[in-house]
Amino acid sequence: MSTIQLFDTTLRDGTQGEGVSFSADDKLRIAARLDDFGVDYIEGGWPGSNPKDMEFFERAATELKLKRAKIVAFGSTCRVKTKPANDPQIQLLIEANTPVVSIFGKSWEMQVTEILRTTLDENLRMIRESVAYVKSQGREVVYDAEHFFDGYKANPEYALATLKAAVIGGADAVVLCDTNGGCLPWDIAEAIAAVRDELGIGVTATPHSPVPAPRSASVTLGIHAHNDSGTGVANTLAAVRAGANHVQGTINGYGERCGNADLVAVIADLQLKMGYKVTTAAGLGQLADLSHFVSELANLSPDSHQPFVGHSAFAHKGGTHVNAVVKNVMSYQHVDPSAVGNQTRVLVSELSGKDNIAVKREEFGLSGLSKEQERAVLRQIKDLENAGFAFESAEASVELLLRKTNKGYYPPFELLDYTTRVAHRAERGLSSEATVKVRVCDEIFHEVSEGNGPVNALDLALRKAIRRVYPSLDRISLKDYKVRILDSQSATGARVRVLIDSTDGERSWGTVGASSNIIEASWRALSDSFEYFLLTDEATEYLEVEEAKEPLEMIQTGVGVA
Repeated sequence: MSTIQLFDTTLRDGTQGEGVSFSADDKLRIAARLDDFGVDYIEGGWPGSNPKDMEFFERAATELKLKRAKIVAFGSTCRVKTKPANDPQIQLLIEANTPVVSIFGKSWEMQVTEILRTTLDENLRMIRESVAYVKSQGREVVYDAEHFFDGYKANPEYALATLKAAVIGGADAVVLCDTNGGCLPWDIAEAIAAVRDELGIGVTATPHSPVPAPRSASVTLGIHAHNDSGTGVANTLAAVRAGANHVQGTINGYGERCGNADLVAVIADLQLKMGYKVTTAAGLGQLADLSHFVSELANLSPDSHQPFVGHSAFAHKGGTHVNAVVKNVMSYQHVDPSAVGNQTRVLVSELSGKDNIAVKREEFGLSGLSKEQERAVLRQIKDLENAGFAFESAEASVELLLRKTNKGYYPPFELLDYTTRVAHRAERGLSSEATVKVRVCDEIFHEVSEGNGPVNALDLALRKAIRRVYPSLDRISLKDYKVRILDSQSATGARVRVLIDSTDGERSWGTVGASSNIIEASWRALSDSFEYFLLTDEATEYLEVEEAKEPLEMIQTGVGVA
C-alpha cells in the first residue's frame, strides 16, 4: 500500500471561501484536530496578510503539541527586481518560524507579463532565488506552481522552465496548481506525465499508475486543484494515478469561488477505492466527525449530500431500494458507511414501501404492530404527503404515527381547543395572544399567553397548560422553524409546510405539519414535538392510561409500544 502526503489548506484557502471565517482560536482547534486525524502538513495562513494569521503562528509555536503534522507558512516569491533577503514578505515567512514554507510563483506566461508586468527571465530568477533563500534558512520548501496547467497549455516549455527553476533552487516538493479550476482529469494526467518525463521528479510508479517510474525521486510531485469545473476531486485522483504523491485540498472543499478539492472525499477515495495509505482504519472512521467539526467552527451547516460524510450519503428512500437494502445492505451502497464514520439510514415518504416502515419500526424500538398496521401507517403517510407533509425530515412525526396505531396508545395530552389573536395596540404595537385548552387524563387545563408572534404564543400557552404535569418540558427548546409555500399559485390561500427541529440538550428531533392555515400547520408540528418528547424521554413520568381513564394522580413511567 503506497503512502500519500496530505497537505491541508483549510486555514488559508478555506478562509477565502465566501461566508467562511475562522478566529485564531478556531484555527488552533482545527489544526489540532487535523493532526489527530493524521494530516502531514497544515498550512496556517499568510504571515503579514492580517493580524489573525500572525496570532495563529505565534500561538501555534507554543500551544500546539503536534504528533505528526508540520505547520506551514504560505507566501509568494520575492518582488520584481528585489533580492529575497531584502523582501519584507519573505522575511515574514522566515519570522513565522514554521518548519515548512510554501511559496507560490507564476507558471503562466500571461500572468508574468500582464499581472507581474515583468520579463519571463526575471520571473524565473524570482522563483529560483526565493526557494534557495528560504532553503538556506533551514526550512523545508513546498513550491506551488500557480496556474501551472493554464500555463502549460499556453506555453509548455516556459511552464516547465518555472518548475526547473524551483528544483534548481532546492524545492523539496513541486505542486502543480489548477488555480482557475478549469481543467478536466485527462488534462491533469497528460500534464503530469509530461512533467515527470521532462524533469524526472515524482514517485516510483504504483500498480495504479500507467506512467513509467521517473529518473529521480528526490523531489516530491504534488497537485492543488480547484473545483470551478466540478472536477476538483476527480482531478486530484487523476493526478495521483498519474504519479503525484502529495495532495492539497480543504476540508469540505471550502475555498474561493467554487471551492477547492474536497479533502474529505479525496481521502476516502484514495484509501477505500485506490488502495493508498492515508490514515489508519480507526482514523478514517473519524472522517465524518472531522468534516462536521470544521463546518461547525466555520458556522456553516454541513452539506447533507456531501459524499461519504453527508447525512444523506447513505440514506435510502425508494421502496424498491429499501427492499434490496433490507436483504443486503450493500446492494445500494458503494462502501461500508461505518468506514468513514457514517451510517445507513432509511427514509419515509410517499415513495416508501412496506420495508421502509418495518425498518423504521425496528429502528425506533417499537413492537406489537402487525403487518397490516404497518401498511395502514404507510397509506396514511402517502395520503399526508399528498396533502403537503414531508416525513423524511420529520422522523419524530413518523414514530408518533406508528405509536398511535397501537391499540394501547393514549396521548399524554389532548387538544380541546385553541385560538390565536393578533392585534395592533396604540401603546404596544402588534401583539400576539394564544389560548390553549387541553385535557391531561381527566383534568382540563385552559391557559393564555402572549408571544412575539402567534406561533410563539401557542408554544408558550401549551407549555403553561401542561408543564404542571410535565415539568420536564422546560428542557425542550426549538432549534429551527421553517415554513415552505407549497402552491404559490394559490397566493395567500396557498398550502404551507412547517418543519420544526427541537432539542432537549442531548437529543434532536424533527416534526412536520401542513395546511392552508399556517397556524394549523405550526400547531401540528409543535404539538408533535412535545408529544414525542414526553413519550421518549426516559426522565419524564408519563401517564399510562387504560381505556377506562385513571385519575391524574396515577402516574407511572413508560407507555405505548416501546
